[in-house]
Amino acid sequence: MSRKPGPTNPLEAARRADRRRTILIQVAVAGVLIVLIAAIGVGLALRESGDSDSVADIGPVPAVATDNGAIRIGSADAKTTVRVVADLQCPACQMFEARNGALLQQATAAGTAAVEYNIAAFLDRASSTEYSSRAANASYCVADTGTDNYQKWLQTMFERQPAEGGAGLPDTELIEIAKSAGYTDASIGQCIAERKYDKYIAAKSNALLDEGINSTPSVFVDGKQIQQSELQSAIAGAAGR
Repeated sequence: MSRKPGPTNPLEAARRADRRRTILIQVAVAGVLIVLIAAIGVGLALRESGDSDSVADIGPVPAVATDNGAIRIGSADAKTTVRVVADLQCPACQMFEARNGALLQQATAAGTAAVEYNIAAFLDRASSTEYSSRAANASYCVADTGTDNYQKWLQTMFERQPAEGGAGLPDTELIEIAKSAGYTDASIGQCIAERKYDKYIAAKSNALLDEGINSTPSVFVDGKQIQQSELQSAIAGAAGR
């Protein structure tokens, strides 16, 4: 004999429905949290990967380079700091060196000024062999073995600057110029041939553009940009302080 179910209790049914809704909400929240945690983990992994890639992208960092990529010549106690942003393929930079190179060498020798040379690679399009980058790379290659002969090397590089539109100086001549300036370390030739600092130079050249420097030569004294004609008086003023 079958028994018919008794009448449904409305309060009990409501409680069951509330419990079901609560369980469903808890399950949904747990699912969302799992997705968020997974997403955060992926994001952190990508960010860490991106950070390591950005470091790797600049390649080896020259031991001699300052934070902004400059090669500093002169005493740490110098009364003033001159910063020169130049490109070794730039004819205007060649003229600047011809007019002011001796002044800068005298100032560093006397301890009056330190000079920070930012050698950029803006003019690769002006040669068929990316001479601007190759010459900038050579700059770090020689300076990494010592800076005592750097200004002599720079003077010779500008004196033998190739014409725009050609192939630029071959690596063999860059190595010969280094030797003529007193750089005889055997590692220099390999550094020049392998273009060891190409990625670093590209990164620092882009950083110069980001800084607002879009022409060479650009000259600064104690962080303030000046006209080339003001350089001698600025150094003399520092000597008198």
